[in-house]
Amino acid sequence: MSKKVVILFSGQGAQKVGMGKDLVEAYSVAKELFSKADEALGFSLSEIMFDGPDEELTKTSRCQPALYLHGLACLAVLKEKVADLKVTAAAGLSLGEFTAHAAAGTFSFEDGLNVVAQRGQFMEEACESTEGSMAAMIGGDEEAVKQLAADSDVDVANFNAPGQIVLSGTVEGIDKAVAGAKERGIRMAKKLNVAGAYHSRLMQSAQDKLSAVLADTEIATPNVPVYCNFKATQVADAAEIRETLEKQVTGSVRWTESMQALIAEGNTTFVELGPGKVLAGLMGRIDKSVEVISIEDAASLEEAIQKLA
Repeated sequence: MSKKVVILFSGQGAQKVGMGKDLVEAYSVAKELFSKADEALGFSLSEIMFDGPDEELTKTSRCQPALYLHGLACLAVLKEKVADLKVTAAAGLSLGEFTAHAAAGTFSFEDGLNVVAQRGQFMEEACESTEGSMAAMIGGDEEAVKQLAADSDVDVANFNAPGQIVLSGTVEGIDKAVAGAKERGIRMAKKLNVAGAYHSRLMQSAQDKLSAVLADTEIATPNVPVYCNFKATQVADAAEIRETLEKQVTGSVRWTESMQALIAEGNTTFVELGPGKVLAGLMGRIDKSVEVISIEDAASLEEAIQKLA
């Protein structure tokens, strides 16, 4: 009898050249999904994922659909190999929330891919039209970081884990926050190498455009609970799903609260689907008592199959 698991999907930044190539070579179900994505998009996303160059894959308009495709390909193989896999809930970090909804049947693979591709394009355009930046605040009290954000006129982008909060906003505002971090008792403030101010008010144009796309996308009731970033609760109603997916573009990613809520529901085994083991690292700071199985390539998939079967 297989374990009950919560499936987690990676967010932007986890991508790397070569991702998915060994999955396609080893599993026909992954190959079919990659072919379907290339056909739906009208260009070879597969080629960019497999061969790069890195600067092309790193583009917001490319990495978001790439991570969506990779996560769902990993899940498709896992479900094929572990026939009685029991998924109790799904969640994803930022972009990964869309992948979680596709995994839960909220929308079809193709519809989700279309939404994600457009979301990435809209966010890329917003980055190009604004001068934004982001910085990680490490080892600080949450209230102190929130006050620092307010005083610097920037937004809190991510509550990733205890002691790891990310701020987002104008270059001037982020520089001010970094400069004032130590006096607020924050151990380290580090500017991030990103294209713009994700999850901040500077993404408003992207949110507005995404709202129109979501309004035209068919939304079904998820077949497993999906926990959203914006409210850190599960969402099932179509109107609420559209609202939370829209508002997380400018709103905070409340990852810590989401994971704590899932753990409070009695979940003890989580499966991370995506490159980099980022979510496993965050979980180690949130709650060390739970098990996280990371799947990022064919080798780790086979190891996961042995643990879950």
